[in-house]
Order: sequence, then C-alpha cells, then structure tokens
Amino acid sequence: MDLSAPLNASDGYRQLVQQISDTYTQGRVQAVQAVNAQLVQTYWQVGRHIVEFEQAGQVRAEYGKALIDTLAADLGLRHGKGFSRSNLIRFRQFYLAYPGLAEKSATLSHQLTWSHIVELLKIDDPLERGFYEQQALRERWSVRELVRQKDSALFLRLAASQDKAGILQLAAQGQVVEQPADLLREPYVFEFLKIPEPYQVSETQLETLLCDHLQPFLLELGKGFTFVGRQYRVTINGTHHRVDLVFYHRILRCFVLIDLKLGEVQHHDIGQMNLYLGYFANEENVEGDNPPVGIILSRQKDELLVEYATYGMSSQLFVQKYQLYLPDREALRRELEETLREAGK
Repeated sequence: MDLSAPLNASDGYRQLVQQISDTYTQGRVQAVQAVNAQLVQTYWQVGRHIVEFEQAGQVRAEYGKALIDTLAADLGLRHGKGFSRSNLIRFRQFYLAYPGLAEKSATLSHQLTWSHIVELLKIDDPLERGFYEQQALRERWSVRELVRQKDSALFLRLAASQDKAGILQLAAQGQVVEQPADLLREPYVFEFLKIPEPYQVSETQLETLLCDHLQPFLLELGKGFTFVGRQYRVTINGTHHRVDLVFYHRILRCFVLIDLKLGEVQHHDIGQMNLYLGYFANEENVEGDNPPVGIILSRQKDELLVEYATYGMSSQLFVQKYQLYLPDREALRRELEETLREAGK
C-alpha cells in the first residue's frame, strides 16, 4: 500500500467500508425482525391467558364483561398504556383468530408486523382474512398496501369469478400466478388516481395518470410486473403503431401489453391488440421468453362481441373492465356468498 496516498482513496478501504455498512444494515434489519416476532408472540400469549382464564370459569358470568376493563386498569398501573382496553381486546381476538400460531410462527409472526395483524383482525370472514394474510406474505405488502387492497375488495373481485373450490384455494394460498389467466382481475380499480366522479378524462390523460402513480398501479396489476414503457412504438412496413403500456412479467417470463379504452371495446381494438402480440412474439421476444400477453382495459365490455371478435385468436388476449372508483363491496360479497351457498359450503 502506498502510505503517501490517502487511506480512503484505496479500493481495499472502500470495500471495507461497504462490508461494514452492509453487515450493520443487515444486523439492524434482523434485530427489528426479531423484536417484532417476539412482540407478536407476546401479544398472542397475552390473548391466550385471557381466553384460557375465561374458558376455565375463573370469572363468574356477571363479571365476564368487566374482565377486560379490570385487566386494563390493573395492568396499566404496572406497565402503562400498552395494556389499554382496545389493545387487550385485540390480543384476545388475535388468539381466537390464530389459535395455532405456535405452529405457524415462522411465517406469520416473523414476516408480518403487529400493524399487519391488526388490519387482518378487522376482517370477520376467515376465508377473506386468510387470503389477505397469504397475499401479504407472498407479495411482501406494507401495511399501507394491505389496507389499500382490503379497501379495493381484492379478494371479493378475484373470488367473484371462481367456483367453490377456486374460492377455497384462493383463501388458503392467495393468488398464485402460473398462467396468463391468473394475472386477471375483474374489474381493475384505479381509485388511487383520485379522479373526481363527474370528471371525464381522455385516454392520454388516464395513461399519464397511471404512469404518474406507477407504484399503486403496479400493486393493482399484481406481483411480478416490471414497467417497460409507454406509447411503445411498433413499426410494420414503415407504419408506426403504439402500444399504450408495456410491462414484462418476471414470473411468467413474458411481455404484457396493455391498451386503455374509455368506452366500449370494438372489434378493431381486439384486432389491433392481436397485431401487437404477433409483433412482440416475432420481433421483441428473446430466447427464454414466453408468448406475450395482451390486456385491453375498458370501462364497458360487450361479452358477446368479445367472444366473437376473439374467435380463433390467441388465448393470450384478454378484455377486462376497469373502474375509477371503489367497487360495490356488498354486491360482490352477496355474489360470493351465493356461490358458496349453491355449492353447499
């Protein structure tokens, strides 16, 4: 080493700084994860103590409702506001919702924070709660992302087109993407754009807004999407065409082309998308890429027209609806309950 040169100018020293920095950052992350896991386990144990005390008949029925209030007062004197009445209710609810947490602690308590779990506990239906739990784990949702997907009724939107077996699988595993059809949602919801309800936007404005809000847009599309570009030029025999939005899906290893339509999809829109798919399959795909997927997003969809216009075409072409505002949650829930009822839940 040249002792006359500044120490921090050498490659070896810079590597040392990077190694120490990486080790320190990784250690802090692991420490936070360990603290969170222990905290979640502690809250579960507190809930277990409360439930077991109740179930053992340790408190007479007339005093049962006062148990939480009494515990909050006594524990609050010892440990502060962490044992508020609302927290104790959540701890009890946590144990009742996840009585087997000890067996699944490696996933739930080690990968989700208490704030995640509080959001999950707000969901009464076990099927729906199970879906959001699995999806939060699978896609590493932040608490904010979990709240947004709950508010947009993602589970109900995905489950509405499933049979009983599909609904139960969705609740147990989350949304597993194995084929192009697994990418789809009906409808897609773009409430994050916050467009006032009477206001009308053009296709160009909608495209710009989606690109300006790329993070929530990618969240709505689902796991595995990476943004490639907008107004992607396709040149055929000297004529230029442009695809509104182009993505690449890391899991399916294929391009995903999206065209936006304000009104009802026409047959020529479907033909145009089929043209784009042919171009990408022959001109953009490289070794290892699977056939591209095309999705036309429209405010309205004539099912019969789509069926006839796509007759004999690639099964990789889909026409899906989108809306700018949150869906009618109760209507979706009624549809789901009817499916389960008919199948004999």
